[in-house]
Amino acid sequence: MAALGRALVEHGHPVLFISVASLVERLLDAKRNLRLAPELKRLDNFDCLALDDIGYVQHDRAEMEVLFALLAERYERKSVMLTSNLVFSKWDQIFKDPMTTAAAIDRVVHHAVVLEFTGQVSGRKRLSSVQRSPSAMPRPRSALDQDWLKTTKSF
Repeated sequence: MAALGRALVEHGHPVLFISVASLVERLLDAKRNLRLAPELKRLDNFDCLALDDIGYVQHDRAEMEVLFALLAERYERKSVMLTSNLVFSKWDQIFKDPMTTAAAIDRVVHHAVVLEFTGQVSGRKRLSSVQRSPSAMPRPRSALDQDWLKTTKSF
């Protein structure tokens, strides 16, 4: 995601890279201070929001409502990139009710390219084992190696 964001910036597109936890905290604070609409408008200055780790933090309902408001506001107007450790069928753990979950997924996947990374070992874990044991260095892999990266456009 960082490489895609960087490429966008190099082509003149403003990009905000932020963790979902930090973004939700900012949106919730804006909502408490009755400034959610201006905050969403400020985020509109970015052609793309690169939101990291949507599935790692379990948010309460109020936090997920502001995240959904952001996704709904940007839908079909501005780009959003997301990383998640959860497949879409598990997003009910993020968006606490089925209707909000379905609506969020609908907005995220419509017009989307979904990159699903598969494999037995994460890239970070593989790199950490290389640093500990240089003789255990894995064979070089292409980012397009089929057992490493699968690109899908629909579910």
